[in-house]
Amino acid sequence: MAIPKKIISRKEEITKEFFALLEKHMDDILAGRTDKMYHIKDFAAALFIHAGHFSNTIKLTTGFSPCHFVEQRTLEEAKKMLLLNDMPINEISYKLTFNDPTNFTKFFKSFEGLTPKQFRKHHTENT
Repeated sequence: MAIPKKIISRKEEITKEFFALLEKHMDDILAGRTDKMYHIKDFAAALFIHAGHFSNTIKLTTGFSPCHFVEQRTLEEAKKMLLLNDMPINEISYKLTFNDPTNFTKFFKSFEGLTPKQFRKHHTENT
């Protein structure tokens, strides 16, 4: 049985809206307009859909959970901030909505294998 195009396009529409919302939210964080990171339920509410449906739709459309994209986007900004300025790491962590710099360090290390300090040092020594 073929899936109606309307259903396929709605999944794609939700996914497209999620990515646009994620970018806007990250812009708001970086500009200091908010100091709270959205949770999955917040993205879903902004799109006027149930959190479970939202998560399932993103996973079906992309192969990844919405959390994956939020984490990757946060990591991308963290790397930029570590490399492009000399802002203290604790300030970067607060800017990216982490309540405690140690949580930021654990988050960063879990993806990069290095602490933010080690990452910055490694990349500034090798440039």
